[in-house]
Amino acid sequence: MSRVIMSADDSASMRQMITFTLKQAGYEVVEAVDGRDAIGKMDATKVDMLITDLNMPNVDGIELIKQVRSRAAYKFIPVVMLTTESSDDKKQAGKAAGATGWIVKPFAPEQLLAVIKKVLR
Repeated sequence: MSRVIMSADDSASMRQMITFTLKQAGYEVVEAVDGRDAIGKMDATKVDMLITDLNMPNVDGIELIKQVRSRAAYKFIPVVMLTTESSDDKKQAGKAAGATGWIVKPFAPEQLLAVIKKVLR
């Protein structure tokens, strides 16, 4: 059974690129358009990992991570921020919320897959 990864990003083209990359590598993908959508879908479908953007409407990436970490089923899953933000302040906020890793956009598909292989065991 393949692992399920959720991609939360308000950019349709970014979700498409992430989904294409992950499906090519054999993962199942659940897409969410923002943090609120992600939480709703995570309640309905068990995911093994979350990849989230930082800047999204409704619920941003930091708040999404906090909400995910507050749920027993998702307390320890890998969570990677995939964002255009690269400041140390933002990275610290992500880490404090419970992010496992941080990738700055634009990303190379190989880079994303290498991080997933490293954190998803």
